[in-house]
Amino acid sequence: MRPMDLLRISVTNLRRRKLRTFLTVLGVVIGTASIVTMISLGLGLQQSMLDEVEASGGLTSVNVTGKSAGESYIYYGNTEEEGEKYVTDDTLEKLKALEHVIGVAPLYEITGIFKKGNYDGYIPIIASTREGLEARKLTLKDGELPEVGQSRLDFVYGNTLLTNFYERGTDKGYYETGTVPNIDLGKDTLFLILDTESYWANQDKSSSAGSGEEGDGLNQKQAKKYPVKSSGLLEGEIDDYSMNGYYAYCDLESLKKVLKKEFAGKKIPGQPETKSGKPYKDFCYSSATLEVDDIDNVEAVVAAVRALGYNASTNQEYLESMQKQFFIIQAVLGGIGAVSLFVAAIGIANTMMMAIYERTKEIGVMKVLGCSLKSIHRMFLLEAAGIGFFGGFIGCVLSFILSAVINMLAANGGSAMGISGNISYIPPWLVLLAMAFSMVVGVVAGILPASRGMKLSPLAAIRGE
Repeated sequence: MRPMDLLRISVTNLRRRKLRTFLTVLGVVIGTASIVTMISLGLGLQQSMLDEVEASGGLTSVNVTGKSAGESYIYYGNTEEEGEKYVTDDTLEKLKALEHVIGVAPLYEITGIFKKGNYDGYIPIIASTREGLEARKLTLKDGELPEVGQSRLDFVYGNTLLTNFYERGTDKGYYETGTVPNIDLGKDTLFLILDTESYWANQDKSSSAGSGEEGDGLNQKQAKKYPVKSSGLLEGEIDDYSMNGYYAYCDLESLKKVLKKEFAGKKIPGQPETKSGKPYKDFCYSSATLEVDDIDNVEAVVAAVRALGYNASTNQEYLESMQKQFFIIQAVLGGIGAVSLFVAAIGIANTMMMAIYERTKEIGVMKVLGCSLKSIHRMFLLEAAGIGFFGGFIGCVLSFILSAVINMLAANGGSAMGISGNISYIPPWLVLLAMAFSMVVGVVAGILPASRGMKLSPLAAIRGE
């Protein structure tokens, strides 16, 4: 029997029993959609993690930290053991001299108080060189990166930075009131206080004295306010989570000039001091980021950095650790979905067995007319594969619909959980794999019924009712 004849007979047999075929296909649809949707959740989380790794320098960057200096808001991987030395300008020169290192960018982190009208914001500041800021892949919707080496401070503001502002007197912000602070980051001039220690000390004195103005007069004397403007704004709305969204970014040399001028002869906040209590002679950075020429040389650079007495971590280490966790998550979610497809396979086997019992005479006539046993076997397998194919196809379409609904519903929830992008992600290979798997399930489920149909005696089949 020709392949086209087998295909025509198989399709006709499936259409003849519409309700039974529909219910069997529905089982495959539910099973396939369950597997694809469950796995897509794990892939969505993994994709979000990969985007964060890319935003923090990719797999060819090495994060170098030493003794604590400044503040730390960024995760640097395994930094349980502190480095033996501070990261200074001398350190940067040594790092630049390492083989395979093609770029070095220092990073300094500090907290500043931004004030505007009746709002105060306790904002983490990240300062770096032009190359360091570009390496963070800050996507701007407006403006540009701060100019290098200028005497004033300009900032790139994160899209979620306004959530760090609180109304003076009530200490309530965006998450408590649901109202966005009346601040236009792109146009308004804000006032920055870098000497936060003196500011809070004066606040405490003012509160003790019962001042209704919260000690503003004291602050002007001891905690200088710098007028600052925006040089750019990060892309995204206030509820759109991103790993860069909560920070204010500025040029490192500009910040160092302001800090050294305000704290001349005194210890800069976050900077180390000598055993005698005097300011440390060198400016110490929170960390440095190295760019390596090739991913294959990353481990060698890490070893060289550690030999110098500094701690080194890579996004690759973080990625490998997270991938192990996501593999377990995907296996569990995929297993849950596979149960549905296993039930669907039982339904296919049941449908094909019933079809054999109902078509015994038809099978007997085909054998008497000289139809080969292989053709009969292939006919039933083709019908089972057809059920698996159509069920898998419709299941994949349903998965895309469910994925879109999940991403829409989780748009705000994902931000609260620290997840950027879509929580459900269906790549093309997953669709192809799901359809192939559903067809294989159909064929496997149809093997036993097909074998039974092939073994029927022609005379017994024609006589049987």
